[in-house]
Amino acid sequence: MLSTLLLVLVILLLIGAFPAWPYSRSWGYAPSGTLGIVLVVVLVLVLMGTI
Repeated sequence: MLSTLLLVLVILLLIGAFPAWPYSRSWGYAPSGTLGIVLVVVLVLVLMGTI
């Protein structure tokens, strides 16, 4: 259950990090940087066996 929730969250973050709309092009690397941090945390938790 938790892995499905994390997969959906990562997919939504990938869609949100894509600068497809004119107003989001000025955000810079903030959305993708946040996504990278989330992916690193999830990877560490998986490697530690918590998830």
